[in-house]
Amino acid sequence: MAADMPETPEQPRKSSLLRTIRAVAWGFFGVRKNSDYQEDIAKLTPLHIVIVGLVAVACFVGALILLVKYVVAA
Repeated sequence: MAADMPETPEQPRKSSLLRTIRAVAWGFFGVRKNSDYQEDIAKLTPLHIVIVGLVAVACFVGALILLVKYVVAA
């Protein structure tokens, strides 16, 4: 470790499932305040965002498939 760089302990990220879902939902719409975006970067873990994003996409595609089947059957 370089002598001129002080050690700064990395603070653990404190994320919640609801906060991650909310961030992913706003990401789907493409509307987000910069201050909220910066706060999410600091608090959310990338792995949680990817997992929630994949689940949200699967739910969205499933809902579209059900809607199409309902419309075609009617």
